[in-house]
Amino acid sequence: MLHVSKVSKSFHQRGIVLNDLSLTVKEGDSVSISGPSGSGKTTLLNIIGLLDRPDSGEIIFKGTPVLNYNHEESAVYRNKNIGFVFQDHLLLPYLTVMENILLPLLASKTGESEYRLKVDDSLSIMERTGIKSIADKYPYQISGGEAQRATLVRALVNKPSILLADEPTGSLDKKNAGNLGDLLIQMNQDFGIALILATHSQELADRMKVQYSLADGKLVPGNKY
Repeated sequence: MLHVSKVSKSFHQRGIVLNDLSLTVKEGDSVSISGPSGSGKTTLLNIIGLLDRPDSGEIIFKGTPVLNYNHEESAVYRNKNIGFVFQDHLLLPYLTVMENILLPLLASKTGESEYRLKVDDSLSIMERTGIKSIADKYPYQISGGEAQRATLVRALVNKPSILLADEPTGSLDKKNAGNLGDLLIQMNQDFGIALILATHSQELADRMKVQYSLADGKLVPGNKY
């Protein structure tokens, strides 16, 4: 489904971060990418999600090269195919939990009937993740674990093919980190969404089907670094 081919990326102050890196992800895969801070994990996820561009290489999604997309085409690609979960929940403070979750639908100009169906789907996922009761609360009124679960539901609202999770448990305590890890795996299995996870947590990385470490700009099988 996704093929990252010979991607390289360097920054003026950091030097080479990704060096001729390749990665293949199949539908429904769960993939962990481990590595120290600054190793390029976030950069790789950002390139897959077209939030950043490599210096060279190719990204093929379902047989189509996507790096030549213009700004509008890239936005459509992200909105329809990619779900993002970051270390910080990035919920807008002036919107309720439910309004935050439904934001991607507004960006995709969803028709009324489809919108209603996706609202129902979102409510169903909120119930499964234990946050339906906080739908009308604001981010400052909920816990960090609840905020991350809301972010996960928001990432799933458009039924993406790929879920990119960048240190999603990094700001959570052990209990909430474990709960979010359970939910990520459950969503991966139940919906068949490919999960690509960047993490410092070896415990979470061990739960993925495919495990890599990112070192010297390349992916190495295994998650120890």
